[in-house]
This record gives sequence, C-alpha cells and structure tokens, in this order.
Amino acid sequence: MKRHTTMVVTTDEVLKMRLKTVVVTKTLPEVSDVPAFEESAAFSYHITTALDGENYPEEDAEDAPLAFEEGVKSTVDDLNEINLGTLDDPRPVYISALLTSEEQKMYIELLSEYKDVFAWSYKEMPGLDPKVAVHNLAVKCGVRPIKQAQRRFRPELIPKIEIEVNKLIEAGFIREVKYPTWISSIVPVKKKNGQIRICVDFRDLNNACPKDDFPLPITELMIDATTGHEALSFMDGSSGYNQIRMAPRDEELTAFRTPKGIYCYKVMPFGLKNAGATYQRAMQKIFDDMLHKNVECYVNDLVVKTRDRNNHLEDLKKVFDRLRRYQLKMNPLKCAFGVTSEKFLGFIVRRRGIEIEQSKIEAILKMPEPRNIHELKSLQGRLAYLRRFISNLAGRCQPFSRLMKKGIPFEWDEACNNAFKSIKAYLMKPPVLIAPIPGRPLILYIAAQERSVGALLAQENDEGKENALYYLSRMMMHCELNYSPIEKMCLALVFTVQKLRHYFQAHTIHLISKANPVKYIMTKPVLSDRLARWSLLLQEFEIIYVPQKAIKGQALADFLADHPIPADWELSEELPDEDVLFIQVQLPWKMYFDGASHREGAAAGVVFLTPEGDVLPYAFTLTQLCSNNEAEYQALILGLEMAVDMKQLRLEVYGDSKLIINQLLNIYEVRKPELVPYYNYATRMIGWLGGVTLEHVPRTKNRQADALTKLASSLALPDGKAHISICQRWVIPSHFDDEYNDKMEANAISVFEIEKEDWRQSLIDYLQHGKLPENPHRRTDVRRRAPRFIYYNSTLYRRSFERTSSSLPWRK
Repeated sequence: MKRHTTMVVTTDEVLKMRLKTVVVTKTLPEVSDVPAFEESAAFSYHITTALDGENYPEEDAEDAPLAFEEGVKSTVDDLNEINLGTLDDPRPVYISALLTSEEQKMYIELLSEYKDVFAWSYKEMPGLDPKVAVHNLAVKCGVRPIKQAQRRFRPELIPKIEIEVNKLIEAGFIREVKYPTWISSIVPVKKKNGQIRICVDFRDLNNACPKDDFPLPITELMIDATTGHEALSFMDGSSGYNQIRMAPRDEELTAFRTPKGIYCYKVMPFGLKNAGATYQRAMQKIFDDMLHKNVECYVNDLVVKTRDRNNHLEDLKKVFDRLRRYQLKMNPLKCAFGVTSEKFLGFIVRRRGIEIEQSKIEAILKMPEPRNIHELKSLQGRLAYLRRFISNLAGRCQPFSRLMKKGIPFEWDEACNNAFKSIKAYLMKPPVLIAPIPGRPLILYIAAQERSVGALLAQENDEGKENALYYLSRMMMHCELNYSPIEKMCLALVFTVQKLRHYFQAHTIHLISKANPVKYIMTKPVLSDRLARWSLLLQEFEIIYVPQKAIKGQALADFLADHPIPADWELSEELPDEDVLFIQVQLPWKMYFDGASHREGAAAGVVFLTPEGDVLPYAFTLTQLCSNNEAEYQALILGLEMAVDMKQLRLEVYGDSKLIINQLLNIYEVRKPELVPYYNYATRMIGWLGGVTLEHVPRTKNRQADALTKLASSLALPDGKAHISICQRWVIPSHFDDEYNDKMEANAISVFEIEKEDWRQSLIDYLQHGKLPENPHRRTDVRRRAPRFIYYNSTLYRRSFERTSSSLPWRK
C-alpha cells in the first residue's frame, strides 16, 4: 500500500536530502483491517543543511555493486513479513502473500521450528564445519611476495573505515598480524545507505594462485530445471563466503593494511580467486543427494523446488535439517518461501516458462546511441546475456560488426541506428521460453543467410503447439562465406549441436529445414576433412529429418520471418525432391563390364569409377562353362548386384558387347532362349536402380574390364597398383525369371542360432535394414562405426586405411 505525503520546507539555505527505506518488523495483530499483502515499510528523509561557502568534495569511495547491497530480497510475487522474534528483538522472514491462511500458518510453524538456520547478525554465524570445507590458497612455488603501497584516504573516511574494521573484529572474521610477507590494500566502497564496505585488492595474490577448476553449474540448465514447479523457495547464504574458514597456514597471506593496523582474514573473504569454487564444493558435499531433484544450488543461491505445492513443506524440512546439521546459515532478509515465481540468476523463473528480468530490458531500452567503441561493447555485452531470447541476434547486430574492426573509425550510420531501434522494438515484447519436458522429442529449425546462421529449438506442448526453448545465431567467418547454401545449412546444424550438446544428448531431435543437411553429409561418397568431422559429430546423436510442411506456433513464424532465405537460393525446378535446397548434384558412378569364355572356363570383370577418380576393380571366375554372350550378361548382372548392395542408384554402364547393350536398350530382340532369363533379370535390376544409363564403347575403351577377365595375377591399370579380389560366382537367373513371369513373390526366412553375441551382427542389421540396438550406448557406437563398413554379398567389409586412388578401399 502506497502512502503519499506532501511536506513543504521553507529555508534560505541549501538542503541535501537522501532517501532511505526502513523495514518495520512487527507482529501482525490478530484482528486488523490491514490487508495481508500490504508492505510494512516507511520512508524517512534525512535532511542536512549546507551553509554558504562550505565545500563538499566527492567521497573517495566507489559505488557498490548490486551484489554488495543489503536489504530485502527483490521478488516477483508479493511477500508478507513474518516476525519470528519479539518486538524488542525482531527476526523477520518473508513468505508469499499468495498463500492461504492455512498454508501461511503451516509455513510460520515450520520457520519458527527451524529459525536457528537463519542468521540475523554475525554473532549467529558459528561457521561451517572445517571437515566440510576449508579454503586453501596454494600459492605457486617461487612467486615473490608483493606488498602493495599504502593508499591515502580523506580524513572524514578514516572513522568510517575504522568502524567497519571494528565490526569485522567483533564478528571474529579478522585478526591482527605482524610481519606479514603479503600485504594488500583496501578499497572503500560506498553503499546506497551512505555506509561503506571494506573491500581488499587481492589482485596480486590471485595472480600467484592457480585456478581451481571445480566445475560451477551451467546456469542455463539450472534455470531449465527450476521452471515448471508449483512451489519454490529461494534462499541466500548469510555472508556465505565468510562462513568458510581459511586454512590456518594461509591466513597471513590475506593480510591487508588499514589506517588502524594490519589484519588478516580468519574466514574466506570476498575477492579471492577460487572462493566461488570452494563454496560450490562445500554445497556439493552438503546437498549431494538432493541436488537436481528438489534442490538447485549456484554458489550461495539455493532453490528448493516442488512440483506439487502440497509437498513443498516436506522438502523444506529436509533442507533445513541438512542446514542445521552442517551449521550453514541463511540470510532471512534475502529469502522468500512458498512463491510461484522469482528472480534467479538474472531471469524470472515461473511455472509457465522463463522470462527476461524487466530491469535488464529497461537498461537496454534506456541506453542512448553508442558514441564510441566502449559503449558499443557495453551494448553487445548486455545483448549477449539475453541471446537465448533474441531471434537472429547475429543478423540484427550485423551492422555493428564493421565498427568492431581495428583501424575503422567509429561512425554511427543509418544502418546501425535502424539495427539499434529494431533490437529495442523486439525487446518491447520479449518471448517467454519454456524448459524441455523429459521424454519428448525436441524440434530444431535451422536457417542460413548470406552472412549468418541461426537456429530455434522448440518442443510441442500438450495442445500440439510448438513453444520456443532456445534461440541461437552467429556471424560467419570470412572463409565460411564461400560455402554453398547447403553447406551453410550444415554449418548451422553443427553450430547448434556444439552449443546445445546437453539438449541433443537427452532428447531425440526432429530436424526441420528446407534442406536435409544430415542426408547431404552422410550420403556423400567421399568426404572432405570438414565434412568428415561434421559426420563424426552428428553420428553421436539421434537426429531425424522432417520436411517443413506447416507452421505451428508464433515462435516458428517469428523465426522464419527473422531468417529470410536469399532470393538466389530458390529451389531448382529440375530437382525431383522439393526438400533439397540447391544441393550440389552428385555425379553418377561409371561401371565397365566384360565377360569372356574359353575352353578352360569363363571369367567376368567389373570396374567401378567414382566421380573422385577412385577405381574399384573386381574379377570373377564363373563356375560353369558358357558362351561369350552369357559371360557378358553374367558380368553385367554381377556389377548391377554390387551397385544395389552399395546403394549406388545413379550409374553409367559401359560395355563392349554391342549385342547385350542393344538388347537392353530394346534395339535388338532377344532370340536365343538361353539369353532370355539373363535379359529379364538384368532388366529388373536396371528398373530397380532407376538411374542407370547404358552405352556401348569400343574394346579399346574397355581395357580394364577386359584385362580383369583374363585373370592376370598383376594387372597394369593406369596410375598405380591394384589389389584385386578374385571370386567364384555364377548367376542363375532362371529361378528369378519364372518368379517374374508368374508375378508371384516368395518370402524367404533365414533362421540363425547364435550362441553368443557377434559384434558384426548389429552393423549388418543397421546397414541392411536400418535397425539399431535398443541399448543407447550400442546405438551410438553402431552409428559411429557404420560409415567405415559395407555389407556386400553376405560379407561385411571394412574400409582400408591404406587407400590409394587405384586400390580396393574395402577389406574383408
């Protein structure tokens, strides 16, 4: 409830006035007309008179950061103040004003029972048990100690500094020290209430200490884990760092000089290099079995979360028991219990989703146009913190990139001004993001523009609408600008995988885009170094391509509007697949075949030539005597079967038998009865492949296949040596011909009894039928290893590492 009071002061002297907030802690009367949500706060104005001629210089103290300010925790929900003490010794705590009278009574009973876990003063902080955590500095060996020079302060600041030093002595945080080897200086920081805080400049000491690599939680994951709960309670450690003791041997290393003397810290102070890691390690030990279940902790920020608000008090009781056991104290003025939304790690966490804190939006909206490079970097730093909420942030900030280059004068032109205004307009209605629901697939939209790539990660809700989870974008580097459009789409996918790896590992991803980058990478016969790295990266995850058909949800509509496809990237009408976006057409493979028969037997040779110039030769000895025309058909059919097994649907077939080629082109008739089954079977194979062309070539252009038919021990193929696999084969097409003429299909079932698991079987199932094991780890392993194998003729072959341009790249 706001009260407005008008006060008129008449004086001939200059007045100075300071606004101060006073929190009144008192018990509520049993019968009162005051609403429960009315804030008990009053404002007092301290007025001092400044006589003419007096000089008031600026205080020699910097403004304190917001983290240093003391006071009631700023929340989204309205709070009610509850006094757990008496009128003479008030002990206020804050609970949600949205609670019912019965719930409020239960919260008061629980907080009264565990009021010893809070500390309203330094005297109530005994410190954390040293068995849990002690801070060690671990100064590097051989580092020369540094004694910083004494700083000078204005005379009127010295009494204030001494008052703060006395508070630290009374609290037992510091002690006097003599003959220290390291001495740091103090920096007085001015707070909003006019008092000062004593900070110590530990920069030299921090440089001499190694970094503690204990992992801090990922803020994005913590925010996602906090969203979607009915009841939340937020707590903050009371002078959290000061509850952990310093190692006795390292106390004197924290010595600092004051006007009153030289003192060192007995507890872990703010400003040390690894203080945050030490505190996080302590919280990990205390709440080890509760973290990520009903508790989330980021350094000294603690969140208790419950999906069913009726069970929230039970979760709070467990947390209070753990705090009491380890003597860890919370700051009651910065705690809020039973709320539904709260500011956490710079964002507003609600049950329905994640929002941007309004103060961060207003800070950008109120910013004037940058006048130099430093102000522009400040703007980009604030936008980077909100990058998750801004669609195509890189594209919106593209005009700023020119000003960030070295040697370019800072000129704020019309393009920069329009970009700045568009960002402000976007932040006027920022989106509300949701947290992913476990067990449901995620939907990934990717887009590429001429100079930037972007992505939107979304998920369908219970109503079938898609809600945004994460926006992602970045500018392309100079070398990436030369990529083809489909390669830029691949770049967008790989960039998203690298940044949002934790989402890809936990969910199945449905990829929706105008082109299929996964198909482009996985089906390319010979990969470049870059595409090979991308292929290995994508094989780890379960990514399913889904063509874009319809727009579901406003988030997708906004994303597509922010990422328009350039005009020169339109779909080619010549491509049969409408989902392929300007994909580079892969050249077909070439196949040369030849067969020959003589008195000692018959042989066949097949040679595949890839678009990259690789030569794949195969030689066969036919197990039955036959005519030359039958041997030619045998060679052709063997080559077509290999193409089917290798899934090479586009094929150019060349042979020196004019009879065979013209019969298959329906120029000649098949008059000999013994050739009809071969003709029918070859026709069926060509029809199944779909993209086969036939051409007759002279024998002089078919020397490689002709040489293979002679079964020479070493073949003089051009440009290198060759390793030839000689097999014994015979194709019996009559069975297939009868089946074809009768138009009947038979299902053949093969039953194998496997006594123990064969590692090859999973690869064969995946290559032949696309079937993956049920074990997630085995599925990932099969996807990773499959590109190095090929299943042909009931045999599994592995790619050789000794591959040359003319050698066989597969080994049995």
